[in-house]
Amino acid sequence: MTTNSTTTAPGTARTALVTGGSRGIGAATALRLARDGADVALTYVRDEDGARTVVQEIRSYGRRGIALRADSADPDAAPAAVHRAADALGRLDVLVNNAGIGVLGPIGTLTPDDADRVLAINVRAVFLACRAAAELMGHGGRIISLGTALSRHAGGPGSTLYTMSKSALSGLTKALARELGPRGITVNLVQPGPVDTDLNPADGPFAAGQRSATALDRFGTPEEVASLIAYLASGEAAFITGAELAVDGGHTA
Repeated sequence: MTTNSTTTAPGTARTALVTGGSRGIGAATALRLARDGADVALTYVRDEDGARTVVQEIRSYGRRGIALRADSADPDAAPAAVHRAADALGRLDVLVNNAGIGVLGPIGTLTPDDADRVLAINVRAVFLACRAAAELMGHGGRIISLGTALSRHAGGPGSTLYTMSKSALSGLTKALARELGPRGITVNLVQPGPVDTDLNPADGPFAAGQRSATALDRFGTPEEVASLIAYLASGEAAFITGAELAVDGGHTA
């Protein structure tokens, strides 16, 4: 098993793991990182066809791409995926914690099982993936997690459980940035607003209110979120850590 990665040698491709990379923001991120010259592993749960398609596109850029089945609800899955990605790619330079779920509804309708599953996937799996990545990464490593603009100033009825789970990532990001900073590893949190994906389409039944809540009066695209993630993963963002960066069309303005 790979341990103690070192700084990427000049001319050597960076390597990345994107969790939940078979569609939406995860797929766009995996492809953007590959386009920028990284070898990319991605995880999926059920969408094997989507994962296979993304891997083929990664390879069309001349980069290595692999898909790993991993259910983040399993406490062993996230750290195992980190180690499998590092073993397959030779090391790990970038971790993007994108996999997550949302269970919405009035608080009285949410069950203990709902809470357990949301917190297992949105919080515990991210923590365990970060812990595994911290063991592997060398100087210049990047950990980037995906939160939500709802956890800043624009939460609303029905989003209590989801917002609570994503808010936990703020504390994790800031504390871990302090812990890993002396090793030259940055840790940041991206807070997307409404983004046009299969799970939240811009023409869906709940889209109008989300769109009108943005300053730009539109949904974002997965590629627009991926561009910020790619920047944070790059050498140009080496002095940015412990930050929460909104890409939300002015949703929290």
